[in-house]
Amino acid sequence: MSIEIKDIHFSYGKVKALEGVSLDLPQGAVGLLGPNGAGKSTLIRILLGFLSPDKGGGRVLGYNIKDEQPKIRRYVGYMPEDDCFIPGLDAVSFTSYLGELSGMPRQEAMKRAHEVLYYVGLEESRYRNLETYSSGMKQRLKFAQAFVHDPKLIFLDEPTSGLDPNGRSEILELIMDISSKKDIQVLISSHILPDIELTCKYVVILNKGKLAAQGNISELKEIRDLYEMKIKGEVGGFLRKLKAMKCKVEETEEGIFKVYWPPDQDRQEIFRVAAEEKIQLRHFVKSETSLEDLFAEVVGVD
Repeated sequence: MSIEIKDIHFSYGKVKALEGVSLDLPQGAVGLLGPNGAGKSTLIRILLGFLSPDKGGGRVLGYNIKDEQPKIRRYVGYMPEDDCFIPGLDAVSFTSYLGELSGMPRQEAMKRAHEVLYYVGLEESRYRNLETYSSGMKQRLKFAQAFVHDPKLIFLDEPTSGLDPNGRSEILELIMDISSKKDIQVLISSHILPDIELTCKYVVILNKGKLAAQGNISELKEIRDLYEMKIKGEVGGFLRKLKAMKCKVEETEEGIFKVYWPPDQDRQEIFRVAAEEKIQLRHFVKSETSLEDLFAEVVGVD
């Protein structure tokens, strides 16, 4: 396991950002999901050694997160959500400089900078001033600097944020390539769930500072009781009774209702309630859940 943490707690004053989070993450690409304020950024900062937990501990690449932070940062790459550029530099100078900050000799850092810029498709613009870069080019440059020093683990924070479809596709292809062919573990924090579903096999979902779910995406989706139904009649009373039974209900744009059914409830109850409310169920089938369905269920989105 490259990341192992146990019972992590962290607070900003009276605000609890993380409460009792424990993780053992496998190799490959792992998605980190959660609503705003769930604790994702705080967790990444703790794993990078920028913050020290109030309680709990763990290891990243075998190094203790509390007292071996410099070693962690030597072998870990980080692509932040916000721009992190130094004004006045071109892409080669910027990337090689960050390689030096990670402990590389200057000549090796410069050579490696040219290689990674070619890899991300910036070879023709590597001598241009960074201020002239488009949003897509800046994202690719942030991606390049994250692995210029040949890390074993990369944290990507919202790597496709603000990109057009083509730019988003290019970044996703790079993520899949490095995680599958270059033996680099990747932790991706993103609010774009289809990106996580495309690039990752394993997911961690945080909610209000606590671990809401973790595991292989395919297995997590299989165990969820999700049903689709089409309804004819006055639905207000019917939906209120379903929610009183702790069902979560969503209506799609196509007029289909998605019902997350509690595992301890008898499915036949839905037909009894429909009869009571004089509702016709025109369509009722078990649905194959998506990552969005799973996310909505575990974080309590109605």
